[in-house]
Amino acid sequence: MSSQQRQACVNLQWSLALMDGLIAGGMRRLVISPGSRSTPLVLAAQRRPELELTAILDERSAAFFALGLARASDRPVGILCTSGSAPAHWLPAVIEASESEIPLILLSADRPPELRGWGANQTVDQNRLFGSYVREFHDPGPAEDAPAALKMMRALGLRAASMSLATPTGPVHLNLPFREPLVPDADCPGFALAEPETTAGPEAQQGPARRPCATQTLAGRGAPTPTDLPLGAGKGLICCGPGAWSAASADALWALAARLDVPVLCDPLSGLRFGPAGPGRITRYDGFLRNARIAAELRPDWVIRFGRAPVSKTLLGWLADIPTLLVDPGGRWSDPNHDVRWQLHSDAQTFCRSLLATDLGSAAAAAAHADWAPRWTRLEGQVDRLASQHLDEAPWCEAHIISDLLELLPADEGLLCANSMPIRQVDTWSGGRDKGLQVFGNRGASGIDGQTSTLAGLNAGGIPTTALLGDLSFLHDLSGLHLLRALERPCIVINNGGGRIFDYLPQHGLSGFEQLWRTPMAIALKRLAEPFGLEHRLAADRDALRKVMQEVLTTSGPGPSGCVIEVIVDAEVSRAAHRQFWHRLASSRLD
Repeated sequence: MSSQQRQACVNLQWSLALMDGLIAGGMRRLVISPGSRSTPLVLAAQRRPELELTAILDERSAAFFALGLARASDRPVGILCTSGSAPAHWLPAVIEASESEIPLILLSADRPPELRGWGANQTVDQNRLFGSYVREFHDPGPAEDAPAALKMMRALGLRAASMSLATPTGPVHLNLPFREPLVPDADCPGFALAEPETTAGPEAQQGPARRPCATQTLAGRGAPTPTDLPLGAGKGLICCGPGAWSAASADALWALAARLDVPVLCDPLSGLRFGPAGPGRITRYDGFLRNARIAAELRPDWVIRFGRAPVSKTLLGWLADIPTLLVDPGGRWSDPNHDVRWQLHSDAQTFCRSLLATDLGSAAAAAAHADWAPRWTRLEGQVDRLASQHLDEAPWCEAHIISDLLELLPADEGLLCANSMPIRQVDTWSGGRDKGLQVFGNRGASGIDGQTSTLAGLNAGGIPTTALLGDLSFLHDLSGLHLLRALERPCIVINNGGGRIFDYLPQHGLSGFEQLWRTPMAIALKRLAEPFGLEHRLAADRDALRKVMQEVLTTSGPGPSGCVIEVIVDAEVSRAAHRQFWHRLASSRLD
């Protein structure tokens, strides 16, 4: 074997060892964007049948697809690309994965050290490209023909997958330089497409699921006690923000809320707003807290918060200056109001169970004010009725879209809500529902990018998911449209002529507002969808939307066929309807 072919063979062996380590750590999906320098890694992945491979041309789309996969499966998902500017396209998804604590393995191929900094083609500085947004970064150097190097690469793969699942969960970046040649001869060991021999046991082959962190308390004594926490006196509440719970594991939370006799405020992304309700579930807070009198009368003495900051700006502002205990499994400070006085490093379920195991008698008695929790429940019902009345009286607007969508979606499926207006509309109009739904949103960094790719990833991860996007979010990820052809669930696009969130912000009315903030695109979505092989349906009123939704969600053809439902909304009519509802809430005699 020539020295050059030996190098190509070493590249493959080195890459196979890395894949073995990643597989042992639980990685089962790898998303690949094509390129030359990454060839040894692609060849290695092909030769490991444990891995399911998906090829996506655009790196940004690939990264958001992987984000959706990892969110759906709760396991590490790999992304692989060539050298140069290619991995830079991952950055928005990497930021979202870091902030939302999603396990991604970033595998960027690179040129060897002797080509860096010398003007070589497609060679940039990829060292620590993603800065503080990754949990770990490693550049092991070029492949070496040594048993110790192969052993190290297996260990590095296992470490990367494991650290992506550690607390806080998040992306890990491996920058992997290769010397040419990149394609070995057919007689290179491991080149044949055959199943590898397996020596690891069944548990190692399956790989770990996401690991719960150990409970850490303020005093470091094991289970927290009421004296550790702000539960000794006064009225309290529990606030569950994005990513707080899964509905299946919420029993401990509802039990704690019942013991403390406090309301539980459930963000649309908390995992608790949809599905069987526990005692004190509150979802209409964004409505009744707009009433100044009610907001003042409901001020609690303490708050226990799970998850990230809530979607509702009204709620977040109202929580300011209230003594707060933050429970977070990664020990992260989600505290935009700077009011957290106690921060507890624990997963939410363990915290609740630990607290329930202590003597809560005195704390619960002190917190139990006769009409405290019941009043929240009454207000929830009153705003429910006002919202229903608004639906009956208001002209066609997003309130009807949200109400009908949540009614018609099949139980226990997913709904991906884009940032800007869609997730806020769901927060305002959904209320609590007994039907189970998994609501997703990229709220870690709250960008509007990568939405169609995330939708495809969620569906590929095994959760049938419908998307609710704005027109700009849809246009921002056109490269992901080809991924929607494999979907059985629709992508719903509210076309209201641009970035309508600015209609509700101080920028409205500024000189140049239309061109510099709202940015209407005036693009026919049908002409964008159909070249990608997607069916386009149009709905311009409530009856049309219900008809289209029922047809799309019940049609069972020979196979998947992606569908874009464009929903036309008059933004000015919608804005007026929203303001009318908010005025009604502010002026109503709620009690």
